[in-house]
Amino acid sequence: MMRSLWTAATGMKAQQTGVDTISNNIANVNTTAYKSQSTQFKNLLYQTLQTVTTSANGDPKPTGAQVGLGTRVASTNASFKQGAMKASDNPSALCIEGSGFLAVRGADGGTYYTRDGDLFWTINNTGGRELANSSGNPVLDTEGNVIVLPEGASADTVVYDDEGLVSFKNPDGTYTSTEQRIALFQFANPTGLEKESGNLYSATESSGAPINEQTTDLAIIRSSIRQGYTEMSNVNVADEMVNLIITQRAYELNSKAITTSDSMLDTANNLRR
Repeated sequence: MMRSLWTAATGMKAQQTGVDTISNNIANVNTTAYKSQSTQFKNLLYQTLQTVTTSANGDPKPTGAQVGLGTRVASTNASFKQGAMKASDNPSALCIEGSGFLAVRGADGGTYYTRDGDLFWTINNTGGRELANSSGNPVLDTEGNVIVLPEGASADTVVYDDEGLVSFKNPDGTYTSTEQRIALFQFANPTGLEKESGNLYSATESSGAPINEQTTDLAIIRSSIRQGYTEMSNVNVADEMVNLIITQRAYELNSKAITTSDSMLDTANNLRR
């Protein structure tokens, strides 16, 4: 009976992580380009009570006897399903259609990746204007450089084409290219990306090296950029509420197993000859 106490306790701990994950999804239902996550579980070691052997008559038994010792969290996987496009009043905003990620330079100088296309033109330390996300991280071009706007160009007239080429409008109504293109990267296994705060991801060995869509020779489907839109969260509130109910019931069942085991131990302790 003591085994059942610890087994049920592992179930309660695992289901608590499931509730935490669902709560985070619901909390980020309106976060730009947020990707919903799900908790995956795996069973723990099994204790062998009886190995495969023979009966008293010498006949082989088809199976042994093993009892499981509970469960644990295996991983939390993100779903990178495309979110819906939402029109934005920000002329510098963009939505990525496809599997691509923007690259930004973090405060530590490292390169991070994001689907959040709510971008702005900010003033850098030298007085120039550069494209950055809402946290102030500069957006990088296909060469790994910060995207800057020439002096005299109006940020309100900047346009991106479908492949991310940045241009600005001249006083005579014509457009001039900055010769910089917003970089889009793909990953062989995006679920292997490490989640950072601020809608950022960092590459890992599990995700594989970032694949530059403009320079790669690999046969990939390139993403497209839609200016004036942002990508909404792909969280489905109805699904999350159903998952929350299922997880809560599983937590209650594990709790019930603990109280049942406790009741059985109490009965055994009160046995009389």
